[in-house]
Amino acid sequence: MRRWLLAALLLLLPLTARAQEEEPLVAALSRNEIEVTTGFTGASLVVFGSTAAPIGPGGDEVLVVARGPTRAVVVRRKVPVAGVVWVNGPSARFAQVPGYYVIAGTRPAWQILPEEQRLAHALGLDSLPLTSTGARSPGFRAALLDLEKQSGLWLEHTEPVEIAGSRLFHVRLPLPAAVPTGDYRVEVYLVRSRRIVARQELAFRVDRMGAADRIATVAQAQPLLYGLACIAFAAFAGWLGSVLFRRG
Repeated sequence: MRRWLLAALLLLLPLTARAQEEEPLVAALSRNEIEVTTGFTGASLVVFGSTAAPIGPGGDEVLVVARGPTRAVVVRRKVPVAGVVWVNGPSARFAQVPGYYVIAGTRPAWQILPEEQRLAHALGLDSLPLTSTGARSPGFRAALLDLEKQSGLWLEHTEPVEIAGSRLFHVRLPLPAAVPTGDYRVEVYLVRSRRIVARQELAFRVDRMGAADRIATVAQAQPLLYGLACIAFAAFAGWLGSVLFRRG
């Protein structure tokens, strides 16, 4: 990691000079594509860059937010029947829910930006525009936040943006094994005196490769065949296990 970071900082030296002359903020990603294979256990992505003015106490602040492809999510409340059986009760359907959301900063967003700006740019889990249809209780939104945080796909300020030499910064974004495939957007904000003064948008993609891609394609295009194959494989594995245990 240290060798990689040193190489990245050396590459940023000409960018820093250009930033001081032209741009207040220059940022880049360590990679633009994440490959998901059958043995994928997670990965990480480094966001690094430079600023024209010093970062840190009394100076500028940096916020980094990454968002994954959106999808609809239904949150249901379980209700007891006769005190012994639990069944699905009221539900809320949330549209355009990010499949991945990570935010990091030199300080937490709520400390360096007023609420109206955080809401306008959806900076922070409490600022996400999670609108729903169906049940209207705020408990459904809280349950959605808890579920996504437990999955490791929504993270808020778990790792700070690190500063080197007062004008260089970097942060590592974790990508767990359950990360969804698709196009991702990374936004880097430069904050000065509680105002966003510069913003840069970057992009990367998560793709299935090899056997993982073929399995996912079959599961989506021919779900019946995929289900039968899974049952057959499970039955074969059970039979093989019984044979081996009998011999043992």
